[in-house]
Amino acid sequence: MTIDDKDMINSILESVSRIDYIKPEDIPNIDLYMDQVTTLMDTRLAGSKRYPDDKILTKTMINNYTKNHLLPPSDKKKYSREHVFLLIMIYYLKSMLSISDIQSLLEPLSEKYFPKNEENGLTLSDIYQKIIDDNTANEEYISEDIIKTWERTRNSFAEHSPSTEESEYLDDFSFIYQLGYDIYIRKQIIEKLIDKRRKENPPKKKGSKKK
Repeated sequence: MTIDDKDMINSILESVSRIDYIKPEDIPNIDLYMDQVTTLMDTRLAGSKRYPDDKILTKTMINNYTKNHLLPPSDKKKYSREHVFLLIMIYYLKSMLSISDIQSLLEPLSEKYFPKNEENGLTLSDIYQKIIDDNTANEEYISEDIIKTWERTRNSFAEHSPSTEESEYLDDFSFIYQLGYDIYIRKQIIEKLIDKRRKENPPKKKGSKKK
């Protein structure tokens, strides 16, 4: 293993370990105005930005999420902890799913656990904490899988490439493509599960009047 390989593997491990999570205890127990919500998200998830000018959450985004029924309306222009939990989930899901798919996925959460399920007492905070715990537990496996893919794609084209530079480019291309294909497969599975749930539990039409 070369020094460059070790540096890349260390970089992968550090990237996974530095993933930002907003813990339930990081969210105030008081309702927040929209500006306070965007500031909270932007501050706590700053490490997720690719570029410094990237916005984690804006007022326009919140309004669009509400308009598209991903997020329940605010209460007198204030947002609860449950609103914030949903906004965090939307933030992670929107990079791979359509607005329609996210709505289908989150609508049952909003209906049953906003603010809590009266039958079993389960709250969005409980659900969110379990998700964080599961993600944290999976970090080691994710890192190992990425490292194996990295090692598998090294020197794949050494015999065919006329230069070290071209060989390194092709190795990186192969690595990126393998990661992209993995995302594609997982996205296909996610969409099939969402379609199955949508078929079994059709979304309710908003604003429809009973005859």
